[in-house]
Amino acid sequence: MEPEQEVGVSIKQPNPGKKGKERYSKLYRKFIFLTLICSLVPLFLVGWGSYAYYSGFSKIRIMDYFKNQVEHHREIIELFLRERTSDLQLVILTHSPDSLQNPENLRRIFRIMNQGSSFFTDLGLIDDKGNHSAYIGPYALMDKNYSQAFWFKEVMNKGIYISDMFTGFRNAPHFIIAVTRIEGNRKWILRASIDTEYFRSLVENVKIGATGEVYLSNQKGILQTTPRFSGKIMEKAPLPVDFFSEENGIGIYEADNKDPNRRFPRQLVAYTWLENPRWKLVVRQDYSEAFRDANQANRAALIFLHLSLLIILVISVISTRYMIKIIKKGDEETDLLNKQLVQAGKFASLGELSAGVAHEINNPLAIILTESQVMRDTIAEVPSLSLSDEVKTELIASLSQTESQVRRCSLITQNLLKFSRRNKSQRETVNLNAFLEEVIRFMDGKAKGAGIRFALDLKKDIPSFRSDPSLLQQVFINLINNAVDAHEGKPYGTISIGTRTDSRRHGVEITVGDTGSGISPENMEKIFNPFFTTKAVGKGTGLGLSITYSTIKGLGGDISVRSTTGKGTQFNIFLPFSPPDNAHENREEVITPPRSSI
Repeated sequence: MEPEQEVGVSIKQPNPGKKGKERYSKLYRKFIFLTLICSLVPLFLVGWGSYAYYSGFSKIRIMDYFKNQVEHHREIIELFLRERTSDLQLVILTHSPDSLQNPENLRRIFRIMNQGSSFFTDLGLIDDKGNHSAYIGPYALMDKNYSQAFWFKEVMNKGIYISDMFTGFRNAPHFIIAVTRIEGNRKWILRASIDTEYFRSLVENVKIGATGEVYLSNQKGILQTTPRFSGKIMEKAPLPVDFFSEENGIGIYEADNKDPNRRFPRQLVAYTWLENPRWKLVVRQDYSEAFRDANQANRAALIFLHLSLLIILVISVISTRYMIKIIKKGDEETDLLNKQLVQAGKFASLGELSAGVAHEINNPLAIILTESQVMRDTIAEVPSLSLSDEVKTELIASLSQTESQVRRCSLITQNLLKFSRRNKSQRETVNLNAFLEEVIRFMDGKAKGAGIRFALDLKKDIPSFRSDPSLLQQVFINLINNAVDAHEGKPYGTISIGTRTDSRRHGVEITVGDTGSGISPENMEKIFNPFFTTKAVGKGTGLGLSITYSTIKGLGGDISVRSTTGKGTQFNIFLPFSPPDNAHENREEVITPPRSSI
């Protein structure tokens, strides 16, 4: 405790003298030493430990990712082969050989089988002697006999057979799927060739960077597809067969650069075997590229670690020099804390203040509304007033506009009250299409001033339903205002508004779309949060969409948004024809908005 007492003395004595200076000098050195020991040593140990752990962990993650990619892709390829085999089985089991021998029937079946995509190159019906009974395809194979072909014997024995790649009579690499059916005393074969290019695109549909490639090879190491860089179909695979000793795995292959046929950099290789046919799926990539991001992160971590050590050393020296000054400023920090507490109190009373302001504004609004009604009654009850019918009409219209704006101001104060106390919805019968047209007329001036036009698609079959028109007006004004603001920087644009009946959910669906700048993906999950806004300071409070979301939910509906950056945004609103009885009544809880979908 002795050092603390010395510090306390020095604060009270501006001129501590020679002994005081010596004590501060010792204290300064102690602070420097303790700071460096307490910061540099743990940082060094934790930093190097984290570096070693992350290096190993990142390599495991990358290798696991490779393995998962290979396994997932194997499932896709096997599913494709099973589906094509099932197609052939379905055809031969549901059509008699006599029917399939009819070229028109076979051509129609071939067209149906290729309807989704060009899976098959040709299709043929072969009898138990190896002769074609019918054939559809681009090759002249009708007169060929397959009794001596290797695949003919296999399919006659097994019933279902998928061959390796071979050239056959057509002198082009291909593989076939064949199935059999016994009709009477004869066995028939339905054989189809898989489109080689389509199958290759299916196999190579894996993103593996600039140096990676994917290929299939059989048990003898013969390529069944053409790799991206090394070798061609039906040639010997670039990696030796003995490297693939397990059913599946991943490893690092060091090429023998003495062999001119296998000169390539160190490889990260993942593989797995297909069940039928017995092919090996291989995914490989240059080791340097596969681990490039992890290595860069490791280098960045080392640089950051050494910079941190240097910065801590410098900061320790500087901060220690100001240690005594910091102690002297204790009173100032105390005052600062008191100010922060006062500020926190102000924020705590913000909700109560909002409620008070709303009530104070409501009082003169009520008076304005009452006086307006008095003027209406006076015009109606005193016919002797020397006013022409035209003047009376204009006066009544002005009073109506005044009352409308008073109600709008009242709605604003109600929105303030939503954050601090209970509100009760006022239900009226609403003709939605007419209501939207009225809101659009109100906003048309602002839209035209920004070069924006409205495009309406309001279905006529929408029935009137009970809702709160003041809340709905606030919702649509908020959405249209946001749509107009989204066109900032564009010379023109369109706001599209549509309605249609949703019979399944017994309600109405409203869409409000624009051709503005759109919403970035990182902001999509935040747009319904209170006080979140991307507008400039002074142009938005961040409450519009939050209130809109709460209002729609309170009316028993739902709201979602889709947006494409640079192209526009569309809000989809659903409102039920029969909202729940407790909608917007006694709503004290804060509704948490969901994640929006792009």
